[in-house]
Amino acid sequence: MEQEIAILIADLSGYTALTETHGATSAADLIDTYIEIVTNSLVGNASLHQSVGDEVLIISDSPDHLLSTAIMLLQNASGEHNFLQVHGALHYGKVVNRNNNYFGSAINITSRMAAHASAGSFLCSAEFLNALSSVPVSQAVSKGKYSFKNVSEEREVFEIKLDTPEQLYIDPVCRMIISRESSFIAHPVESNIFFCSRNCLEVYLKKNAAISQQESKS
Repeated sequence: MEQEIAILIADLSGYTALTETHGATSAADLIDTYIEIVTNSLVGNASLHQSVGDEVLIISDSPDHLLSTAIMLLQNASGEHNFLQVHGALHYGKVVNRNNNYFGSAINITSRMAAHASAGSFLCSAEFLNALSSVPVSQAVSKGKYSFKNVSEEREVFEIKLDTPEQLYIDPVCRMIISRESSFIAHPVESNIFFCSRNCLEVYLKKNAAISQQESKS
C-alpha cells in the first residue's frame, strides 16, 4: 500500500576528494563521524532508514520534523572541524515500503535533486514546502525550474542554505572544513586559503606549479 512520507537524501560534498587525499582509513573514520552527526541531528520522529557509503536516507511522516532535521544536519556538519559539508534534497510524496525498502518516483526525484545541490545546502520540492504545517521558511529560495533525468516535466526547486560563519573555510584539496578557531595551515602567499594538513598544502602547490608550467609552454 502506498503511503505519503517526507524524504531526505544527503551525502558528503567532496568525499571522493578526501578519500583520494587522505586514504581509505580516514574516509572510514569520517563516515563513522558522519553517522553520529546524522543520528544527533534527528528531530521528532525523523529516522535514519538507510546509509550506503556517504549517502543517507532519512524519512519521517512529518515534513516539519524532517525540515528541522535538515537544518540541524547543516549546522552540526559545518560546526565539526576537519569534516565535510553536506548537501542533498527534501521531497514529499507517495512510496511503497516492501521488505524495509522504499520504492516510487518520490525516492527517484529526491535522489535527482540531491545530485544538483551545492555544498552546504539542500534543495527541496514545492510538494515538500506545501506539506509543511506553517508558511515555508524564509531560507527557502527558488532556484527556478530544473530538468531531471527520466522525469518528464521540469520541476521548480528551492534551496535551503544556512549563513556560513566568516571563520569557516574549505580546504581546496580535500574539501575539509577549516575553522580559524582550530588548527590549520595557511597558504604562504595567498590570503584566505587554508589547509587541514601540510600534505594538502604541498599537493596544492605542486598542482598549481604544474598548471603554470603548462601555461608557459603553450
